[in-house]
Amino acid sequence: MHKDFLPPGLSPEDENQRLRAIVAALMDRSERGQSPSRPAGQLQHVVALEQQVRSRTRDLAGTLDKLRIANSRLSQAERMAVRARNSLTDALEAMREGFALFDAQDMLVMWNSRFCAGLPDLRRRIGTGLAFRDYVRLVSESPYLHLPDGQTRAGWVEQRLESHRRKNVNFIVPLRDDQWLQVSEQRMPSGGTAVTQTDVTAMVRNEREERAKLLDEQARMVRATLDHIDQAVVIFDAKARLAGWNRRLREMFLPPVELLAIGTSFDAIVDDLARRRQLGQGHVTQVLLQWVQGPPNRPPLSLEIIQDDGTILHLSAQAMPDSGFVMSLTDMTKERGAISELHRLNDTLEARVRNRTLELESARDLAERANTTKSRFVASASHDLLQPLNAAKLFLGSLSTTALDPGQQRLTERIRSAFGSVEQILGALLDISKFDIGAARAKIEPIALGPLLDRLREEFTPVAQAKGLRLVVVPSTAVVQSDAVYLKRILQNLLSNAIRYTAQGRVVVGARNQGARLRLDVWDTGTGIPPDKQSEIFQEFTRLAPNAESGMGLGLAIVEQASALLGHPLELRSELGKGTVFSLTVPRSAMSQPNPTEPATADVVRSPLDDLLVLVVENDAGVRAAMMEVLEHWGASPLEAANLAQADQQVAELGVAPDVILADFLLDDGENGIDIVAQLRRQYGAIPAILITANHSRDLAQRAQGAGMMVMTKPVALRRLKRVLQQVSSLRQPADMDGDTPPQTGDYSYWLRL
Repeated sequence: MHKDFLPPGLSPEDENQRLRAIVAALMDRSERGQSPSRPAGQLQHVVALEQQVRSRTRDLAGTLDKLRIANSRLSQAERMAVRARNSLTDALEAMREGFALFDAQDMLVMWNSRFCAGLPDLRRRIGTGLAFRDYVRLVSESPYLHLPDGQTRAGWVEQRLESHRRKNVNFIVPLRDDQWLQVSEQRMPSGGTAVTQTDVTAMVRNEREERAKLLDEQARMVRATLDHIDQAVVIFDAKARLAGWNRRLREMFLPPVELLAIGTSFDAIVDDLARRRQLGQGHVTQVLLQWVQGPPNRPPLSLEIIQDDGTILHLSAQAMPDSGFVMSLTDMTKERGAISELHRLNDTLEARVRNRTLELESARDLAERANTTKSRFVASASHDLLQPLNAAKLFLGSLSTTALDPGQQRLTERIRSAFGSVEQILGALLDISKFDIGAARAKIEPIALGPLLDRLREEFTPVAQAKGLRLVVVPSTAVVQSDAVYLKRILQNLLSNAIRYTAQGRVVVGARNQGARLRLDVWDTGTGIPPDKQSEIFQEFTRLAPNAESGMGLGLAIVEQASALLGHPLELRSELGKGTVFSLTVPRSAMSQPNPTEPATADVVRSPLDDLLVLVVENDAGVRAAMMEVLEHWGASPLEAANLAQADQQVAELGVAPDVILADFLLDDGENGIDIVAQLRRQYGAIPAILITANHSRDLAQRAQGAGMMVMTKPVALRRLKRVLQQVSSLRQPADMDGDTPPQTGDYSYWLRL
């Protein structure tokens, strides 16, 4: 019912006025309807109705108060929103950059007056709701957009839309009249895009000016540099026109002033130099013109110009990336004169060195022959003296069985001990002489350590007990690869030294496993060896206490050479006051039952050099004789020749090609070892060859290697030569290889594989 009296849409003031009218009418009606004749119930009804009206009036008044408060807050919020929007608009307008905001659907929401300021034709065409794609299209159609050559407007639109798909992007847009606009896009969390446009024209122009200034400074620096170098430099552009030159060019050629001008053609300059005979003789002018007229990527040019007065100039020309080119000329007169003088001095020095080398070689050969003679004499004398010594020992043994008084027995024991010492010394000298002349030979075979260690225990236990020492020999069942004679001799010498230099304590001999190898250790508790003496004790005739102990100091020298012969590494560890240990590392054998037979002497062992046919080509008779003796001691069958004719005659008479050729380089009558080997190979096939020379130059080594020859320099290391000759029988020779086919350069391993 109240809706009929209070229709919706009334303002609070109209509603209050109508409610007051209704209340007044009801009150008036109630007063007029009261009379004494009406019953009391009707009066109560009127009172109740009045209370209801008053209650409704109070509720309506409260509602009106709340409505007024809400309207007040709404008005305040509207004012704040207007102020915020105005502030945002003012802030956007205060920005120095153009700004636009696109919503998540890529529709334009707001922008400031600087947006698209560089494209004035767009400012009238953009508005709220403009799609981003349409905005890009409008920009591409603007005449103010200045695209670089080769880029189309459609291509620019495609590239712009592609970059819009990224969250953050920055790029430069070139505009007309050398204007530049930097555009930045930032994707917001709501999905919208904020676009900022900044005018960077001033920055681009400043950068361009700075770059131009830098180039000017660099040009001045280049000019100053060119003027201070000793070479004459001239620069031409892509059209072969003069672009720059330095002071040295004027000093060197003294060209006319009118020629040294920017833009002068290369042909004019070359013609002037040729007319004044500054380019020397020959086809220098033609070569220069052909090079200048060549393709842009032409290779550098290098020429030597000899002028009429003897001046030597070196010309270098180099093309530049801009199709220009630069030429430099260097005066090489003094350098060439110095080189010529240096060559002359070098030739003189080489002649003196060659003469001195020949003298030294002759002296060395004499020394080697003397040493060989000495070693052979020592070996022969030692061997000859051992026979009467052995007979004397037999006589002493027979004498000891007769009835002698105590004095005679003591004298007999002293004589036997003296003869034993002499025999030991002669045996050591014999071993050393064999090593010196390279006659020592080894037979590597499986050896059981157990019996060998037992024999050493039996031999040295009485000697150790006589000095009050305890000898401990650790048993072993290992089998090693070695030479029985030399391995026993090594351990004997080590044990003898350990007992000799140990005053108290013990000496221990044992073997330690090291995978595929076995380490034999000889420990003692002696005084030790000082660090500065540990390398000297392996030298011949060296003893730590020469006045205290007997012997000649050859034991460790024999140990070192025998270890090297067998290829068994030898190691020494010693500490003063605590003792010394010598360690010999030997390879283990795969055989479990080695041959127990121990050869009586190493001389009966057959080596790979037995019956090896060796041709020695040496013009020096003394050196040739010494080499023949060494090869004979090694068991080889040597042939000797002083030149190609004798070598050819020796091989022809024998009827069999040699297994290997040892040739000296410098021979008589201008012959050399390389040519002789080549001639013999052409006649008798691919023969391994070794060039022996005193010339240590790299050129000769490369020449010999190119001919398939191994090079050994004088003085020759006999051990190395022996090891190399032992490889001859295992050379690789292809079936299709003949004497006319030269070996590959540097591949001397084809002829002699080490």
